[in-house]
Amino acid sequence: MTHSAADVFELPLFPLQTVLFPGGTLALRVFEPRYLDMVARCLRERRPFGVVAIRQGTEVGRAETFAVGTTAEIADWNREPNGLLGLRAVGRQRFRLETVQRQADGLYLGRASWLPEPAPAPLPAPLVALAELLRGMFGPDVADARFDDAEWVGFRLAEMLPLAMGLKQSLLELAEPVARLERLAAILERDGRRAE
Repeated sequence: MTHSAADVFELPLFPLQTVLFPGGTLALRVFEPRYLDMVARCLRERRPFGVVAIRQGTEVGRAETFAVGTTAEIADWNREPNGLLGLRAVGRQRFRLETVQRQADGLYLGRASWLPEPAPAPLPAPLVALAELLRGMFGPDVADARFDDAEWVGFRLAEMLPLAMGLKQSLLELAEPVARLERLAAILERDGRRAE
């Protein structure tokens, strides 16, 4: 479900040393009480939580995050033999944090606004090689693949390529899917990993 960019809303935050892209999946092992409570609320109320990459700090203690993140919807969960809670979440929509507060239990809550979702953009002919590179990374059997969709290809490449977290974050923040692909093409060219 998409939302208007004008909406301002509150959501619990899960700061991580990773960047979640819309359409991407995230496996988590949850053990801290603040996150166990958050997950229980999200499941009960059928609402997402926000994943934001850590700019400074740690996942367990205090953290300063980037302002742009992605909502995550819990797709599956299980109690592991060691007592940890295993989660599989799916990235949905990008948001920008307006304010962040830390509760007494350590859970971060953010007031956020939705980032506008661009109109679907076909893959420009000069960048088709990026889709072919991605197809090779996925292999023959890919469910729900959209190799002709500039945004989908850009997000999947950004999450799969071994890029520094700050660079992944900047790719998440880019508004235009074709601009994201052009930046990825330039990175691959620079690093000698041309998509041919």
